[in-house]
Amino acid sequence: MATNDETYDPDRAGRLLRTERDALVPLLRSAPDDAYEIRTCCPGWTVRHVLAHCGSALTRVVESRFEEGVFTPESNERDIAERADWSNSRVVDELERGMTEAGPVIAAAEGLLDGVALGEWVHAGDVRDAWGKPGAYGGAGLADALPLLEWYSRSRRAASPLPPLHADVDGWDEPLVLGVVDGQRPPARYIGDAPTLIRLCTGRPMTGTRYELAGVTEKELSLFG
Repeated sequence: MATNDETYDPDRAGRLLRTERDALVPLLRSAPDDAYEIRTCCPGWTVRHVLAHCGSALTRVVESRFEEGVFTPESNERDIAERADWSNSRVVDELERGMTEAGPVIAAAEGLLDGVALGEWVHAGDVRDAWGKPGAYGGAGLADALPLLEWYSRSRRAASPLPPLHADVDGWDEPLVLGVVDGQRPPARYIGDAPTLIRLCTGRPMTGTRYELAGVTEKELSLFG
């Protein structure tokens, strides 16, 4: 299903993945093995689990393996289990390959797979957050992540399309318009920084953040259900 959004850029998702690859992979390569066992904000998942999930998801995209039930919690757990005896280095190898090669496949899908790229980028933030590294849910990728978030939040492919939200993001020239604006509900309002908006819209922990939100609850803004 092609998008009719004039602002849609089919190369944005792949560009986001490549930008994140260049920042994340060196960090992963330099980390000791015990860092991979640190728990993340994803329930039950360590850093290694997150990376194994990300690599397997991108491999499915690159190889066009979308059997019934793919990307469900059960499928994700099976993919992680299949990589249980892999070295951490091999897990990172698969992730790097996926981040490099998935872009053209995602672009050809005309919006159907953009949520995969956005989810991968958010998971990279989960790893940084677990390790206490700067740039979680931020960094150079924001230039593509925020427009992708804006578009995907209105997409029927999203697990939970957002209610209408006007987001005044620090350092961003124009307000973002997230969610389905259909006149049935007045747009809510967000004022704050970009990483906090990402956390809010993807169900990540909000501890230590500062922002203004009116007209909608936090629970209503979880894009991935």
